[in-house]
Amino acid sequence: MSLARRVLAETLGSLLLAATVIGSGIMAERMAAGNAALALLANTGATVAALAVLITLLAPISGAHFNPAVTLVLALRRQLGLKEAGLYVLAQVLGCCLGAVLAHAMFELPLLQVSTHVRTGPGQWLAEFVATAGLVLVILGVRRSRDAAWTVAAWIGAAYWFTASTSFANPAISLARSLTDTFTGIQPRDVPSFVLAEVLGALAALLTARFLFPTDAIHGIGRAPVATEERSATVQLSAEMKRQ
Repeated sequence: MSLARRVLAETLGSLLLAATVIGSGIMAERMAAGNAALALLANTGATVAALAVLITLLAPISGAHFNPAVTLVLALRRQLGLKEAGLYVLAQVLGCCLGAVLAHAMFELPLLQVSTHVRTGPGQWLAEFVATAGLVLVILGVRRSRDAAWTVAAWIGAAYWFTASTSFANPAISLARSLTDTFTGIQPRDVPSFVLAEVLGALAALLTARFLFPTDAIHGIGRAPVATEERSATVQLSAEMKRQ
């Protein structure tokens, strides 16, 4: 799989994910008539569905990260080279920001906005730490490829409701959401603290996974396609030698 194709998949996936998060928030806010719980429920359902579909569709191409925190962890695990990881992060940030613009265009809102929604405080930061740590643990711990889409989507859906921050869990999404003054927005001055909490959560999950999960775990997302192919060939060769 060429690097250009993988980067394109990350860009497209990030764009559609951000457009879903922000666009469904706009639609939910318009239709819920001031009922914040109903709006969040609609926002959650759309995000969970889109995330599951995007992972299923794009994981075979790029690993379906859509998240710089995930890419950082996999780079530290040496499942991605530094060049590839850097391009992934750029693609994710660009894609998410374009997703915000796309959502605004679909709802005929000003394309460029700056959020005024205050999201700050120790509770919010702890929530982002927990949401991101849980997400990375799911990614590192899932054993079967077919389980990746629903487990990741299910975690994000649950974290929308049990975290005080409604689970951004993604530095690129956090940045993109600062570009929309709608239901899902976050004011730019609050973004750095969210990103720091997300990165720390991802690193905590990386350390925890070393003790919880065996090193030969097969992951449904995140693993580079080349690495998966190499692993598959090794397993097949080992099986053939045992038969002989």
